[in-house]
Amino acid sequence: MAPGNVMGAAEELADQFLRVTKRYLPHIAHLCLISTFLEDGLRMWLQWNEQREYINMSWNCGMHLATLFVIFNLCGQLAGCVLVLTRKFVPYACFGLLGIIVLQTVVYNILWDAKFLMRNMALVGGLLLLLAESRSEGKSMFAGVPNMGGTSPRQYMQLGGRVLLILMFMTLLHFNASPFTIFQDIFGLALILLVAVGFKTKLAALTLVLWLLVINVVQNAFWTVPSYRPLHDFLKYDFFQTLSVMGGLLLVVALGPGGVSMDEHKKKW
Repeated sequence: MAPGNVMGAAEELADQFLRVTKRYLPHIAHLCLISTFLEDGLRMWLQWNEQREYINMSWNCGMHLATLFVIFNLCGQLAGCVLVLTRKFVPYACFGLLGIIVLQTVVYNILWDAKFLMRNMALVGGLLLLLAESRSEGKSMFAGVPNMGGTSPRQYMQLGGRVLLILMFMTLLHFNASPFTIFQDIFGLALILLVAVGFKTKLAALTLVLWLLVINVVQNAFWTVPSYRPLHDFLKYDFFQTLSVMGGLLLVVALGPGGVSMDEHKKKW
């Protein structure tokens, strides 16, 4: 079969999937996207004393400030998740969760760890896509901003979200001499570039979701590690962060790439 025919068949299969799941896909995307915030908020509750002691030891700020930090994280994340899932005040929820990402980046010294920083930025990309989805063209939060060239601020949010999402995949590249790893890196890099520039976007994003699903289940199987081992928490963290990025990609599939994309410009050719 010719490459063009293969691509056409793949796109047709993706379109069929979207037609079948159109009603449910946004809900699944939302649940996946907020999963890391939900898990972290519950962890703050279940590991209340450990979290307070860690913050106090790290910053020597006293137990009162450490307690306030844990309460803010717990309530902010769980409240934001509830608002997103119920579709109430979603923009406020997005900004609240974004604030928590910034706060955690500083408090947990993520700013100096390239891998964790890129994953947090990928979460920001997912929130941008969620914010774009919550804003119809006629009710944009930037309604007073002039629309230049027919491109709305919402479409720039979609572009920013797509670009930030690819940072997650940069942390999965291994760059070693194994033939399979080289193939995996090239294949993954090609897909993330397609999503970033918005070319064959829905097909590329769906393929990345499937690829991430396999990687997540195989590499981050925290349920196979006893809960008392530190590795359990590390794998659990990676699992839910990856799941959130998958949610962002599913939003790309549901929303489309937006006006600032090659797919959109192809329609004008």
